[in-house]
Amino acid sequence: MRALVITNDSTVFLKDGLCSAREMFGGRVSEVRNFCDRLSSVCDVSFGLISGRFGFVPGEYTVMPYQEITDTPAAYYQLQERKDYAGKINFVSRPFDVTIAFVPKAMMAILLDNDAFTRKVIAVTGDEFREEFKKRGWSWHNRSGARIGKANADAIMDEVKDMAKSAKKAKRPSCGASS
Repeated sequence: MRALVITNDSTVFLKDGLCSAREMFGGRVSEVRNFCDRLSSVCDVSFGLISGRFGFVPGEYTVMPYQEITDTPAAYYQLQERKDYAGKINFVSRPFDVTIAFVPKAMMAILLDNDAFTRKVIAVTGDEFREEFKKRGWSWHNRSGARIGKANADAIMDEVKDMAKSAKKAKRPSCGASS
């Protein structure tokens, strides 16, 4: 099973020069990075970041410090207009079984309005999305903490473990098939 974990950038830069997007940011991104490390014990995990300068970038993409931090709803919309991060997430997420999103509610609205998600979604975001997620058969968790919160992280881990078990059972070879 494969999971794509996405979040947005932070104002806390850990490096002065070039490095991967995954390693560049501290602050709220640290909690998500630690969650990815934990999740990797359950499934294959890829990390992506919505950057104020570059739009959506894979975690291994090389970036440098920059000034263009998006931290308001207006900035999220301007970034979408400039970089189409929702379209890039739509494309990149296709081979993944689940996308796990830790983004502010205004950014989640943009992602939903622009059909960024192609498969199952698990998200920690605003309460206003609870019904929409339920209607789509997705999992919604109320935001608590800097980005995820311990209770949400534990619940998402359990959900992904269940998904991984189901995927493994579904891929068992049928009678007569070689293993």
